[in-house]
Amino acid sequence: MTNTWIVAQADGNQGASRITGEPMGATAQNGTKAPDKNTTAPPQPEARSAWAVQLLMLLAMFALMYFVLFRGPKKKQQEHKKMLDSLEKNDRVCTIGGILGTVVEVKGDEVVLKVDDSSNTRLRVRTSAIAANLAKENPNS
Repeated sequence: MTNTWIVAQADGNQGASRITGEPMGATAQNGTKAPDKNTTAPPQPEARSAWAVQLLMLLAMFALMYFVLFRGPKKKQQEHKKMLDSLEKNDRVCTIGGILGTVVEVKGDEVVLKVDDSSNTRLRVRTSAIAANLAKENPNS
């Protein structure tokens, strides 16, 4: 078996260095055994805790994305459906095209709007085209 020698150089700031001429695995002059290359260090807990923190951050991001991307629009959609179900005659509404009118009649998924009083102009639109019920939002107008 061949002897392995350790050669090291110390910085000038570190003081005296402990460089010995003993081969690896042999006992040093002060009675301590030199480190063997076959020994392994115990696993560091920092590596496991960093992994756990990353996993928690990933789960927190998914939860945030759920509330922002799915929960918010679903809640808004439910409120819009509730508003459409509560449409009644003489409600002032605004369509998604910006047309203002008064509800004359509600038939299933269609609504008849009176747009102009002087010429008695009426429009038939789908309930999905109603953007807002102005009578419920602004009772004073």
